[in-house]
Amino acid sequence: MTIQEFRDYMASDKPVEGGSEVHMMFHKLSQEALQITAEINGKYHTPEELHNLLEQLWGREVPKSVGMFPPFHTDCGKNTVVGERVFINMGCKFQDQGGIIIDEGALIGHNVVLATRGYTHLCKRLSRAA
Repeated sequence: MTIQEFRDYMASDKPVEGGSEVHMMFHKLSQEALQITAEINGKYHTPEELHNLLEQLWGREVPKSVGMFPPFHTDCGKNTVVGERVFINMGCKFQDQGGIIIDEGALIGHNVVLATRGYTHLCKRLSRAA
């Protein structure tokens, strides 16, 4: 199973059965996420190094304008998408196997936990006075 097949299956909101191909892929991705987040959280990284680790963790291109202050934890990693100018503050935990999309300009505060079953879409909302 490819990462994209995993993402597609999880987006379908079908159940994951123990021992299934999807379950085994989730386990594999979780182990990778544990390794990468241990590296992220275990020592200081320059913003460029952190950016490269986030691309490994999330399995996709990450805009250069994305910032994060570790520590950070996730249970899967490969089902998070972030837009331009997103900042994730210290202590956040993402349960992203169901999918998390964070739109551009969003600020995720300290110790936020995002737990998904299906896709969760977070966006910056602007209100303007008329």
